[in-house]
Amino acid sequence: MTRSLLSTLLFITFLSAPAFSQETDSLIRKSIFFGGGSYYIDEYQSLELQDFILNVEKLENYEIVLFSHTDNIGGKEYNEWLSFMRSTAVQDKLIEIGIAEELMEIKNFGMNNPLYRNSSYKGRHMNRRVDVILVPIVF
Repeated sequence: MTRSLLSTLLFITFLSAPAFSQETDSLIRKSIFFGGGSYYIDEYQSLELQDFILNVEKLENYEIVLFSHTDNIGGKEYNEWLSFMRSTAVQDKLIEIGIAEELMEIKNFGMNNPLYRNSSYKGRHMNRRVDVILVPIVF
């Protein structure tokens, strides 16, 4: 299966799933949230990410896929840039923790394919995230 096909299938799998740490069959997901217009990972989210990654048993048996999202505030180009910056920030944190860059794949959605409604504050807040998805490597 190609990486882009895998990314698309993973995204479809999570369209109806809540955005918090969860295990779905053998996929594991943790969402990292951001302020509006920001790609800064605050201390709380940084600790959440570190705790999540360090507590995965046999992490070497997973590929890490980062799905980055924004709300619909701002234009398409701005949100594509912001989505890229968010996924890069999470990737950098994972590298700081000791995860090899080659184990990660990134898919930046920008404001496309929102999981939550952008018509409310809560929906926009929930869409400002990077989903860290652990996909089992099949041997």
